[in-house]
Amino acid sequence: MISGLILWYDTISNLNLTSVANNKSAKKRIQVAERNRLVNKSYKSTVRTLTKKTLANCEKYKQDPNSDNKDLVQLSVNQAFSLIDKAVKKNVLHKNNGANKKSRINKLVKNFLTN
Repeated sequence: MISGLILWYDTISNLNLTSVANNKSAKKRIQVAERNRLVNKSYKSTVRTLTKKTLANCEKYKQDPNSDNKDLVQLSVNQAFSLIDKAVKKNVLHKNNGANKKSRINKLVKNFLTN
C-alpha cells in the first residue's frame, strides 16, 4: 500500500488502483501522485544510467585516447547534463541536487581527460 493506494497487476500487466479515499478529488489526487511518482522514477533512473555510461566512456577513453572516444565522452556528458537540467526544470530533482550531480560528473570527466 503506497500513500492510500492498494496496487496490483492484472493479467494484461496494467496497473490497477483501489484507493481508500472517499471523494472524487482525493481519488484523482492519488492517481496524479502515482503517475508523477512513476515519471519521476523514470527520470532519476535515466540520470543514473547516463552517469554510468559517461563514466564507462571515460574508462574507454583512458584505455584508448583518441578523438573518437573523446567525442563520445563529450556527447555522453552533454546528454547527462541535458537530462539533469530537464529533471530540475520539472522539479524531479532539487536545483542543488542537480548542480551537485553535474559537478560530480564534470569533476570525474575532467580528471579522466587530463590524465
